[in-house]
Amino acid sequence: MLVRDILAQTCPTFSFEFFPPKKVEDWDKLFTTISELIPLKASYVSVTYGAGGSTHDHTHRLLLRLRKETNLTVVSHLTTVGSSKDEIHQILERYDASGIDNILALRGDPPKGQSQFVQAENGFAYAAELVVFIKKHFPKMGVAVAGFPEGHPATPNRLKEIEYLKAKVDAGADYMVTQLFFDNHEFYDFRERCELAGIKVPIIAGVMPILTKNGMNRMAALSPGTRFPAKLLKSIARVKSDEDVERVGVHWATEQVSDLISNGVRGVHFYTLNSSKATLKIYESLGVQDSTQLTD
Repeated sequence: MLVRDILAQTCPTFSFEFFPPKKVEDWDKLFTTISELIPLKASYVSVTYGAGGSTHDHTHRLLLRLRKETNLTVVSHLTTVGSSKDEIHQILERYDASGIDNILALRGDPPKGQSQFVQAENGFAYAAELVVFIKKHFPKMGVAVAGFPEGHPATPNRLKEIEYLKAKVDAGADYMVTQLFFDNHEFYDFRERCELAGIKVPIIAGVMPILTKNGMNRMAALSPGTRFPAKLLKSIARVKSDEDVERVGVHWATEQVSDLISNGVRGVHFYTLNSSKATLKIYESLGVQDSTQLTD
């Protein structure tokens, strides 16, 4: 099923993101996580794609296993980094033949050790070009793009940032999934700026609970520009163990989700980090057993 059709029928949606494990022994752990989250009845799930296509085969393997072993609607991330147009076309042909018809089109992060994005030979310079390509060659596929409530790290000019975002949407995107954020006011301001710019597609809010102090530091390094509200930092500073940090992080994310629902969010996308624990706790704290109860 196409995510755009799900969005037309359900509001808000709730979805989960996974990444393909690199170690063989971690595959069973991931599917234990997925089996624990299936009762939550997610609207769809997405699978990440490494920089430069470094995990493409693993991504495809995970997508196929999800389609075979679950009834979940799946979305594959697809980046432009390190791939020519011909290579992207081959990947999309493979997805099409496998019944994978939802794509999150991304320019992508530079590979490890590379500080700046480098356009591949005969490749794409921008995500908008990838959206156009998918819509031209695989018009039946659903396409999503990324949004950045706190600003795109490569585009400090916030006016240009919205222009570039609108270009992706105008290229044919069905909906948008945001980068993680911890201050809902950032999301509401972003949503309003999108509306002012004529961006009408559904905007899905990305939420990731903080589970450890080291995890928070990695998050800050991997997502430059992410703002950590003082109130959140104070709460984390007051505790010593990672168990207490997790309790603070889950509580904060629960409050975020509750507030987002109250303010008419079209969907919430949980960055799970391949763990079910935090997401299950958020649902428990909200007093629900599955996503359908959150839409009532």
